[in-house]
Amino acid sequence: QVQLVESGGGLVQAGESLRLSCAASGSILRIDVMGWYRQTPGKQRELVATITSAGNTNYADSVKGRFTISRDNSKNTVYLQMNSLKPEDTAVYYCNVQGVVYPARFFNSWGRGTPVTVSS
Repeated sequence: QVQLVESGGGLVQAGESLRLSCAASGSILRIDVMGWYRQTPGKQRELVATITSAGNTNYADSVKGRFTISRDNSKNTVYLQMNSLKPEDTAVYYCNVQGVVYPARFFNSWGRGTPVTVSS
């Protein structure tokens, strides 16, 4: 079983910044992909950014140049630095982690979500 604890969401004004964190714990043997997704009421959850164990990143077009994803493998933690926030970035942000737990089972875990609200 893998637990994810997210933090860093909140209410900010347009143009400001926030940093989200997500720490994974449990019987983790290896973490492969870590990522952030977001969802607004009535819409499907959408990808924001992902990062592989090799450090390769992928971003949604809507956040390129404004958001930066990073990870600290020693802490099993993924971060999302969000700059120049816009009202349309308002959503619940979910952490996703994929990898392998002991003895050798793949896992795909989701956090409970942290709300981000950007006022105009």
